[in-house]
Amino acid sequence: MVRLAAFDMDGTLLMPDHQIGQLSLETLFQLNNHGVILTFATGRHYIEMKSVLARAGLQGHLITGNGTQIHDMEGNKLQGVDLPPDVAYHVLHSHWDTHASMHAFREEGWFTAYDQPRMLLAHQFSGFHYQLTDLRTLPAFGNNKVCFCGAYDDLLQLKIQLEEQFTGQVDFCFSAADCLEVLPLGCNKGSALAILSEHLGVTLAQCMAFGDAMNDKEMLESVGQGLVMGNALSELKNQLPHLPVIGPCSKQAVAHYLQHWLHSPHLSYSPEY
Repeated sequence: MVRLAAFDMDGTLLMPDHQIGQLSLETLFQLNNHGVILTFATGRHYIEMKSVLARAGLQGHLITGNGTQIHDMEGNKLQGVDLPPDVAYHVLHSHWDTHASMHAFREEGWFTAYDQPRMLLAHQFSGFHYQLTDLRTLPAFGNNKVCFCGAYDDLLQLKIQLEEQFTGQVDFCFSAADCLEVLPLGCNKGSALAILSEHLGVTLAQCMAFGDAMNDKEMLESVGQGLVMGNALSELKNQLPHLPVIGPCSKQAVAHYLQHWLHSPHLSYSPEY
C-alpha cells in the first residue's frame, strides 16, 4: 500500500518550460484525493518551492536543498542542516581550478558573484533569483550547500580537487550534468525522506518516488517503489538497474504512470501507456 509519493522537480515533474504540466497537476490532485501524501524533493530552495506550490495550488511536504531542509505542509521546519563552518569558509574563499560558477544557498536565499541571466530561465515561473554578492563576504555559518555550475567534464575535474580537500567531511553529488553540489555529510533526499516518513508515521516501504539525477539515487533506492525517468542520467540508470524506467519528463511520464497506477493497477505498465 502506497501512503506517500515523493517527486523530484527538475527533469521529473517540471516540463522543459520549467512548469508543471496540466496533466501532471490534475494527477497530483487525484493522487492526493486518493489519500496519498504528496512530498516534493528537490535541490531548489525552500523559498522558491513555497512559491511554486502556491502558484500551482498544491499542498505538500517539502524536502529542499537536496535534503538539507525539511518542512511540513504548514511550513514548520523539521530539519535544517548546514555545511561545517570551516568547510564552507574554505570552499567559498579558495581559488579552484575550474571555469564553473559558484553559488551558495542560505536560508535567506541564493547567492553568487556571477551574473548569468540565462540561469534564471529555470526560475521564471517562481520569480526566484540570485543575489549578486562577493561570496567571501558571507558568514561561514548558515550555508546549506554550495553548488558549482558548468561543463560536466570540468566539474568532474573539480570534484577530484574538492574530494582531496574534504573527503569524509561533506558529500558531493551531481544534481544535473551541469551542477555539482557540496552538501553536509549524510544529507540527501533519501535520508531526508526517512526523517519525514518517520515523522508522518509512514514506512519507506509505503513510499514511491520519482527522479532523474544522482541526487535522487538514495531516495529512489530506499523506497518501496522507485521509478526512474526515461531522461535520467545514464549513471543513475546504471547504478539502479533493478528499478523500472518510465517515459521522459517532456511527455509527463509521471502523470501517465500514476494514471495507470490509480486506474489500471492490474495491467502491466509500459512507458508508452
